[in-house]
Amino acid sequence: MTHAPPADLIAAVDAGLLMRHVTEFAKRIKLSGTEAELVSFRYLQAELDGIGYATRLISHDAYISLPGAARLEMAGIAPHCITHSFSRSSPASGLVAEVVYLGAGSVADFAGQNVAGRILLLDGIANPAVGLRASAAGAAGQIHISPHEDPHEMCISPVWGNPTAETRHNLPTTVVLSVGKSNGVRLKAALAGNVPVTARLQAEVDTGWRKTPILEAELFPEGAAAEAPFVMFSGHHDTWYYGVMDNGSANATMLEVARIAAARRGDWARGLRLCFWSGHSHGRYSGSTWYADTHWDELNRRCVVHVNVDSTGGIGATVVSDTPSAAELRGLAADAVLAQGGEVHAGHRMARAGDESFWGIGIPAMYMGMSEQPAGSTINPAAGVLGGGAGRRGAGLGWWWHTPHDTIDKIDPENLARDTRIYFHTLWRLLSESRLPLDYAETAGDLLGELAALQAKLGARFDLAGLSARAAALRDAAAALIARPAAQDDAVNAALMALGRALVPLDYTLGDRFDHDPALGLAPWPVLDAMRRLAGTAADSDDAKFGEVSAIRAANRLRHALDTALAACL
Repeated sequence: MTHAPPADLIAAVDAGLLMRHVTEFAKRIKLSGTEAELVSFRYLQAELDGIGYATRLISHDAYISLPGAARLEMAGIAPHCITHSFSRSSPASGLVAEVVYLGAGSVADFAGQNVAGRILLLDGIANPAVGLRASAAGAAGQIHISPHEDPHEMCISPVWGNPTAETRHNLPTTVVLSVGKSNGVRLKAALAGNVPVTARLQAEVDTGWRKTPILEAELFPEGAAAEAPFVMFSGHHDTWYYGVMDNGSANATMLEVARIAAARRGDWARGLRLCFWSGHSHGRYSGSTWYADTHWDELNRRCVVHVNVDSTGGIGATVVSDTPSAAELRGLAADAVLAQGGEVHAGHRMARAGDESFWGIGIPAMYMGMSEQPAGSTINPAAGVLGGGAGRRGAGLGWWWHTPHDTIDKIDPENLARDTRIYFHTLWRLLSESRLPLDYAETAGDLLGELAALQAKLGARFDLAGLSARAAALRDAAAALIARPAAQDDAVNAALMALGRALVPLDYTLGDRFDHDPALGLAPWPVLDAMRRLAGTAADSDDAKFGEVSAIRAANRLRHALDTALAACL
């Protein structure tokens, strides 16, 4: 049964108290693993202790990269620039090399180009995908041109979380700087002639292992069993500069949701665990990844849903319909966004970004950013994180995102209260409803759509009919599961968790439940990638023969997951 939050609890969201928290978070630059960050974590802990949560401040090893001073000289121009987390430091005298313009640095832009030992001038914010291509091509350096006058701080490592012995070779090998838009125009103009142009790049980047904190806070209904299930509500606390929107306002949202929900925990059906991460900005989600790795068994057994929060309450952030959700949670997201934000949820898929480090375990997830600037009002520098392109009403988190301008004047108290009400509505339903508001018929329906589109491309070359039949059977079985009477809620919840463990890893990862995919974009249902590649080969070619082997194995993986999910519905 759907339980809308009581009106008095929604009315209890206090914009003044939210802004009191924001004012505290605005006092410090919170770089991962620094003393200022730890002081701010202790404020969070004291607040949660005060409202009755059991808290634990964890310290763990993380591979962190903090950018320092940067300088660029090219064709008599010395523009303002920044370097990036996981850029290589330059030699003390600087890196000097010839500069070549390479567009946005797409696969097509790199094709046929000899860039070994050169510095690449590139359009767009620095990002892991371009950095990985540049490293693989033997480039020596990169200069990125921001879409705004301010260059945006970025972590450019493609390695999700702490590097392993097997992934450390994927760390960037280039010196990377970024400049603002108008300075980028000047640099491109300097390359307009037919004579080679060199540049000197200087960058200081402090990269290495250091201790970083995680704050864990939890509360359960009175008399809850020791192994009771819980909802995980998380957001990062480390920042670029003062990071008042990203992620101070979101931390305020977490505290306010925790405060109001705790006042009525007698109505909860399960527990709430809040996690505040470090290493999001400077360790490529090192905190949440470490937590997933070291708490894997507990999370697998007990965590029902992960709700993430980032960058709430920005000025001018009038669009709430684009916040992403997994298919099985779209109904919950649509309900909360309409009830508290007055907009129809667009149903966008989750992006491979944020602290979404728990998909491999099989935990369904929702949200990340909540409110955005309207489309057309600004360039969207965060498109690689939030998604972009046609069909979106939002245009990201504001021009100040990841710049020194992310200060308290960028927070609108009313927008912050609205976003917090949406989060509270969502968390309240997850906490209070006897039956989890998960609908895997939606997930199976999405898979059926992907299979139909893929079959149209493959034709008679590879038969997906068996997989489609199983997905259709799962859609019907999942719909029947959630139609069962309330007396079966415990059995239904157990089945819903089993469905997630079978399906989420194939919907959002390459399928290894114990590892983490690179911090690069993935197509929906990545398990189908082998079939997608097969569709792009010439029939009867060697590439097709090799591709078919991969496709058969991928089909087996998906078939097993669907059979496991079907069995859970019985």
